Amino acid sequence: MKLARLYQPSKPAFWLMVVLNLLSTVLAWIARSHDLLPWVAVVIAVFAVVNAVVGLRLALGLMREAPVEAMTGNR
Repeated sequence: MKLARLYQPSKPAFWLMVVLNLLSTVLAWIARSHDLLPWVAVVIAVFAVVNAVVGLRLALGLMREAPVEAMTGNR
């Protein structure tokens, strides 16, 4: 597992990871900065945590697999 493999803009999993992590950041900011009903705050917090977990799993998957260029030999 290499951290350098995380940046793979040619893979859709990379962009999904970026979007999910940004969305979880925005959701956490909304839950903390606005006065919401308790159940609404819980729903937003759950979505933020789920987005963060899915984004983390995608990041770990990207770091585990070899980049496309290394597999095809097009360097």
